[in-house]
Amino acid sequence: MTDIVTLKTICDELKIDPREARERLRAAASDAKTNPELAKARKPRTPWQWVKGSPAEKEARAVLKPTG
Repeated sequence: MTDIVTLKTICDELKIDPREARERLRAAASDAKTNPELAKARKPRTPWQWVKGSPAEKEARAVLKPTG
């Protein structure tokens, strides 16, 4: 069985607001050149979730990583 990582889990780990995280992910997913895996994994009107260890999860974590 595949492990699924949800946005809530990542937000709890990084201590960021889920609303802000969704905004950042939407912006990143719309830029398919910079984040191709994230753009492919995005399905509108579905929860943000990824297979653990997948390239899309790695891109999502990179987008959400706090700056500074």
